[in-house]
Amino acid sequence: MLRLYMDVHIKAGITAGLRRRGIDVVTAQEDGGTRLEDVVLLDRATGLQRVLFSQDDDFLAIARERQATGVFFAGLIYGHQLAATVGKYVLDLEVVCQVLDPEDMANRIEYLPLG
Repeated sequence: MLRLYMDVHIKAGITAGLRRRGIDVVTAQEDGGTRLEDVVLLDRATGLQRVLFSQDDDFLAIARERQATGVFFAGLIYGHQLAATVGKYVLDLEVVCQVLDPEDMANRIEYLPLG
């Protein structure tokens, strides 16, 4: 099961919904990462062996660059802010966390919503 690291801008309702469903989630705020640059935040999530969930397009560019250059990261789950409701993101993230293992997400970008 995946463990998640939530970007600074993720709505609290998504985090709360995942926790109610038993998903292991840490937020950037809880970890003291509110002022970290995006690259450092992705490194922090990777260091904690957590997949980063973000709705920030900048993380897509960082993750793609790492894929191209072979720099390891634990994985990125990306969902555009306007692409789904809080409830839909909770459900989709729960599925992804239950179905994929950390090895599956290593150096990978997963896009939400699922469908």
